[in-house]
Amino acid sequence: MNNKRLTFMIEVSILTALAFLLDLLSGVVGRFWAQGGSISLAMIPVFLLSFRWGLKGGLASGFLLGLLQVVLGTAYIAHPVQAFIDYFLAFTLVGMSGLFFKNIQQHLSSGKLALLNLYIILAVFLGSVLRYAAHVAAGVVFFGAYAPEGTPVLAYSLGYNATYMVPSFIVCAIVLVLLLSTAPRLAAPRK
Repeated sequence: MNNKRLTFMIEVSILTALAFLLDLLSGVVGRFWAQGGSISLAMIPVFLLSFRWGLKGGLASGFLLGLLQVVLGTAYIAHPVQAFIDYFLAFTLVGMSGLFFKNIQQHLSSGKLALLNLYIILAVFLGSVLRYAAHVAAGVVFFGAYAPEGTPVLAYSLGYNATYMVPSFIVCAIVLVLLLSTAPRLAAPRK
């Protein structure tokens, strides 16, 4: 096994474990939603892997985070398909932020902070919106019964999931911009 592959596997393992721990912390501090969801920092390590390794790092970490949540019993599961959508699919989609890998790497090396911050925010927005879409879809199909009478199920799911996904996006974007502005080596890829 070559060093780059080993480094990749170690980083994915460690940062995925950190993501899971951050998710556990959010469960203790801020889980106020009846059908699941919380304002969480768990996406930050997934985003960091996307910025360091591109799609493969982000997708692998997101998938493993969802797997850990299901296997270790922190997931809110109403149905097996809902579990797949809300955990495996939703967190894997966070890794799509790796589509901005080249832009982030380019502006990390050039030192153009304004453009770096813009691409960080765009990457976090993409990952957050895709995760949000997965949660909305699961909400429409599996949690529509919780919608108040007369409220369209789609509107209920959009609103419910926005209550934790919008703050999560904002918090993750702020933390990552501050983190990478002060310690850009955290997103520098390993050779």
